[in-house]
Amino acid sequence: MAMLFLTASAYAQNTYKAIIKDANTHQTLSGTTVKIQNTTLGTISDANGLVVLNNIPSGKQVIEFSYVGYINETDTLTFPIDNTTPLLVMLEIASEHEELEEVVISATRSTRTIDNIPTRVEVIAGEELDEKGNMKPGDIRMLLAESTGIQTQQTSATSGNSSIRIQGLDGKYTQIIRDGFPLYSGFSGGLGLLQIAPLDLQQVEVIKGSSSTLFGGGAIAGLVNLVSKKPTEERQFNILLNGTSALGVDASAFYAQKLENIGTTIYAAYNKGTAYDPSDIGLSAIPKFDRFTFNPKLFLDFNDATKLSVGLNTTIEKRIGGDMEYLKGNGSVTHSYFEENRTQRYSTQLELEHILNDKAKLVFRNSVSYFDRSIRLPDYLFSGLQLSTYSEANYNRHDERTDLVAGINFLTDNFKEDQNSDFALRSYNYKTIGGFVQNTWNATEKFTIESGIRGDYHNEYGFFFLPRISGLWKVNDHFSTRLGGGLGYKAPSVFTEDAERVQFRNVLPIEVATTKAERSYGANYDINYRTTLWDGEVGFSMNQLFFYTRINNPILLTASTSNDLAYVQPQGNLDTKGIETNAKITYQDFKLFVGYTFADVNQHTNSSNTAYPLVSKHRLNNVLMYEVEDQWKIGAEAYYFGKQKLNDGTTGKAYWTTGLMVEKLWERFSIFINFENLTNTLQTKFDSIYTGNITSPVFRDIYAPVDGMVINGGIKIKLF
Repeated sequence: MAMLFLTASAYAQNTYKAIIKDANTHQTLSGTTVKIQNTTLGTISDANGLVVLNNIPSGKQVIEFSYVGYINETDTLTFPIDNTTPLLVMLEIASEHEELEEVVISATRSTRTIDNIPTRVEVIAGEELDEKGNMKPGDIRMLLAESTGIQTQQTSATSGNSSIRIQGLDGKYTQIIRDGFPLYSGFSGGLGLLQIAPLDLQQVEVIKGSSSTLFGGGAIAGLVNLVSKKPTEERQFNILLNGTSALGVDASAFYAQKLENIGTTIYAAYNKGTAYDPSDIGLSAIPKFDRFTFNPKLFLDFNDATKLSVGLNTTIEKRIGGDMEYLKGNGSVTHSYFEENRTQRYSTQLELEHILNDKAKLVFRNSVSYFDRSIRLPDYLFSGLQLSTYSEANYNRHDERTDLVAGINFLTDNFKEDQNSDFALRSYNYKTIGGFVQNTWNATEKFTIESGIRGDYHNEYGFFFLPRISGLWKVNDHFSTRLGGGLGYKAPSVFTEDAERVQFRNVLPIEVATTKAERSYGANYDINYRTTLWDGEVGFSMNQLFFYTRINNPILLTASTSNDLAYVQPQGNLDTKGIETNAKITYQDFKLFVGYTFADVNQHTNSSNTAYPLVSKHRLNNVLMYEVEDQWKIGAEAYYFGKQKLNDGTTGKAYWTTGLMVEKLWERFSIFINFENLTNTLQTKFDSIYTGNITSPVFRDIYAPVDGMVINGGIKIKLF
């Protein structure tokens, strides 16, 4: 008996200690599950990443380590072991999540990854970008609109022209850039969202709140940076073919490859729409259109230190909506209404980078954008040419603790309206020169500060001083928090949602002498939390954002003498305040995303206070994804939009939309089908979209879908 007792004691007296860390950042990983295979022994690492396992049987044992988002590891040890100090175990990020963790954010002008930037940035990349592309391969409206705090506002009932709103503010306050170049503003902004396809995008970066310090005027509500794909040594050749139940067609191809010192990317697409009237009211909800896109880009490495990239973006489109009988070729005196948009967009991008040493580089950028557009109605024509340029030189320096960027830039924006009538021309010629400095500094291991200042001089509206500051505090492995704010401005222009809604008819030019630039200030505060539950089986992350932005003396489009509309600037302000809540839950092959937006936007004019039109105060986003790697993707979604105040003083009804997407994947190709707006929610079912008669319709605000349920499906081919 004594011998048996001693044997049993020896069998169960072994202890194992280890500290679990991230192999890249060396941060400790609390919540890591550690198990001894073929036993019931297991535990979870504490806040310091430490695990202690007692009563381990003697002999060879296999220890398994698992943590959500990391590659499972095993270690084989023979017990008893002599080492009594904790062993160090390093876990690698799993490939599916590695892409997200190592995304470098270019919109903040630094070289840091998303987890190490004090400025709050949302990124749509990788699989999420690919999935959204299945739903709307021809443009990026849906890709952006399904994010919390963002909505796309349709400004034309028959042609589909749209703008993007961030946190409830008018689309003119959001700046859209591509690879750091401002290409979609002014006259070209009304169709920008409809003419950008996602196939050649690597990622989309969204900064909510003032970003004028980074990229100049216009980014009061936020900034959207479209990042193009770059060539690698591995050749890419992707083809996407898509068709819709509304008789639309999308065909696009993307090619990229780098051979030693030269590389190229080429994107080409043809998008076709057929006039579609699901409500059977006689007017097109989807217009008839033909669009051709061609975006070639060349990359040259002169040597290890000097690199050049030169690109061209080309878009040509004819878009016409209106009376269905007219569009079918059966026009008459009664059936004569149409709205036709013709556009030609050509823009060049040049970037020259010279590395000075392993810590510093110089970058020079230049773009020229040519945009020719005409808007034609039965008895009206508005047309003009917008020619804009952007030039920048900046210096970047980084070391272990700081990222510094300083530069100067010069912008021109020249709009020349064609003289189509005796109405006053809305032409303008703006020039802006600016300088900026931004520094990101690791004050401590857990606290990082990003600060910047900018000075802009505008030829019509004077000088603007634009400081900003943000801070990131990594409390522990589970909690982090950011706080930031800054100033912004917007040079007034006739190109707003209100003017686009009436095709600029009777909109008087802005009186520069009596108008000031719109100035803003704002702040964001957010809290991030992530953890694992039930022995690492479930991953949970949550982000809570609080935001506030105030715009002083905003210009407003109001009725003037006769039938004219004039921009006025009464005393007062426009402000938006609210919250965004985002939660993500993962379990095996399932992912659940839930988002809620509360946006309270108000116009304060003299002594009055009114709710800002076309803002859903309450919005709810729900997306459930089931993914079997390299085999299946299945997604279901449901979106709720609360009541909205309309420009005519009435209130639009709340509504839900739902959708379903399925994709089957093979090694070189995949097929997909998407059911958009499964509930067939239509504004025409519960509200009207126009008054008057079909010959001369007067359109009301579009605040709910007008195209109903649309099914699209297609094939994606990866030749290389």
